[in-house]
Amino acid sequence: MTVTQRRGRRIMMTPAELDTFLTEQRTCRVATVSADGRPHVGALWFAWDGTSLWLYSITRSRRWAQLRADPRIAVVVDAGEEYGELRGAELSGTAVFVGEAPRIGEPCPELDAPERLFAAKNFGLDAMPHDGRHAWLKLTPDAIVSWDFRKLAAPAGLGD
Repeated sequence: MTVTQRRGRRIMMTPAELDTFLTEQRTCRVATVSADGRPHVGALWFAWDGTSLWLYSITRSRRWAQLRADPRIAVVVDAGEEYGELRGAELSGTAVFVGEAPRIGEPCPELDAPERLFAAKNFGLDAMPHDGRHAWLKLTPDAIVSWDFRKLAAPAGLGD
């Protein structure tokens, strides 16, 4: 993974801050590209396993069809209301399809951990409910850019 941030290093999250942030947040915005180059952005719940972002998407969605044709993806996770509270991260790379599509619960060892994380975080359950309409996308980012404007209030020299 590459940190592509040249400007804004003062507000960049540390690896530990980024990991905590992505673990705690629930909703992300997923950007895909259509065949004619038009972008499409939609919101999804996700789980972060410390290395990859796991997205549970409807398989009959525009997002799914676009990623099948062109797996390039960018995801933004952000939080904060006031300017000085804004924080977030943009993760980009290539989406990988994991498990059967749509997901009905066939054994897939690679999905054991993300499904446990996702079910606990988003449904308060120990096991993932499968509806036969969704399937898994995995993004192991090639690049991450992050920001935490709360650091701007810190005295000069801290967080630089």
